Amino acid sequence: MHDDHLLPAEPGVRAIARELYGHAKGLPLISPHGHVDPAILADDQPFPDPARLIVVPDHYVTRMLASQGVAPADLGVPSLDGSPVETDGRTIWRRLAAQWHLFRGTPSRLWTERVLAEVFGVDGPLHADTADRVYDTIAERLASPEFRPRALFERFNLEVLATTESPLSDLGAHAKLAADGWGGPGGRVITTFRPDDLVDLDWPGWADRVAQLGAGTYAEFLDRLRERRQAFIAAGATSSDHGHPTAATLALAPQQAAALFDRALGGRAEPGDAETFRAHMLVEFARMSVEDGLVMQLHPGAVRNHNAALYARHGRDVGGDIPSPTEYVRALKPLLDELGTDPRFRIVLYTLDETAFTRELAPLAGGYPAVFLGAPWWFLDSPEGLRRYREAVTETAGFYNTAGFVDDTRAFCSIPVRHDVARRVDAGFLARLVAEHRLPLDEAAETIADLAYHLPKRVYARTVHNGASA
Repeated sequence: MHDDHLLPAEPGVRAIARELYGHAKGLPLISPHGHVDPAILADDQPFPDPARLIVVPDHYVTRMLASQGVAPADLGVPSLDGSPVETDGRTIWRRLAAQWHLFRGTPSRLWTERVLAEVFGVDGPLHADTADRVYDTIAERLASPEFRPRALFERFNLEVLATTESPLSDLGAHAKLAADGWGGPGGRVITTFRPDDLVDLDWPGWADRVAQLGAGTYAEFLDRLRERRQAFIAAGATSSDHGHPTAATLALAPQQAAALFDRALGGRAEPGDAETFRAHMLVEFARMSVEDGLVMQLHPGAVRNHNAALYARHGRDVGGDIPSPTEYVRALKPLLDELGTDPRFRIVLYTLDETAFTRELAPLAGGYPAVFLGAPWWFLDSPEGLRRYREAVTETAGFYNTAGFVDDTRAFCSIPVRHDVARRVDAGFLARLVAEHRLPLDEAAETIADLAYHLPKRVYARTVHNGASA
């Protein structure tokens, strides 16, 4: 990789960006939102073959190949219907290499090539003729102790990594990490409370999961959720995460909420009940955040499982979701009317709808002390998406109503690369402000360190009742 990778092309601005990047490059990584399996670090076993590490779990990769006719089953993606799935890692890797040209210009190519070079020391490009050599190089590295998950964690300079679990999780991996000194409050690996499967009536099996939670009434449902939040806090959680189809919020009267819950539990849900219950539960979870200090994250706007055939064969989270336009101003008003100025409450808002950044999200963050803007995620976590985000929100929300970078990844080895991309993009954006005499160099240097490290530490820290953070 060139030293000036992703920095501005204009020489004068590039020189400033290079200096600013130097202030962020070596800072530890804070990963407050992601989907790495905690068992990887709890067990600390060697990673599987290169394909199962880099290809199979990465729906950015498998989605692109599927769009060009490469069946996910041929890439090792597990099936739900018992249909055959490729199990030979080398074969999967060769299929990726043969189609590598499909990733030109994409962040997937940028991340993957940097992982190959910087994490595994691969020399040279990936294509059909080099597939086996690259595979063998990675496989050889994976067999050595220096490439065990915890060793890589240290090498990546990760200070804290947040995973994401359902309230129904027994948090066993986190218990093992805590026993080893890696987890729990103040630990290096913490959990995040993600209750979507218990509040989305449209998610098949909802009633069974409520029974598993141990709730037969709405009051019991809320009590069990509060109890699970405390278990998550004991496992180090500082935040909750909510991935709803929309940003709608609604404060139902207790008897209305109980009647809706009973109706749904009895299999008598009416049209609109699912959206109403999700919207109401966002307000309930916000109230719980005031009680227990968990920072609330809202990730709306994905039409889940849009590709019905892909979902039927392979299930959720394999690349079949599509972004949708999302409205925030009216949707969030019931929640913000109640808690938007409460110093005990903090909410980080994300979007898959870039048109909302300037029109809605930046003004909301600039208007409510409880509101912070999350980094571009998923379809927007690219160099261009990150640049557009800074350009869209800074003039209205500034830098300090944003929450720093999140990698939002299942691909453990890509974490340092993704953070480095964000730091380089922010260096370029700040360099332009300096070059245009809109920001002094010393303030830009302080700002890039805040964006890379200090802001996520502050924003995602669990709040306590006296206004301090934990």
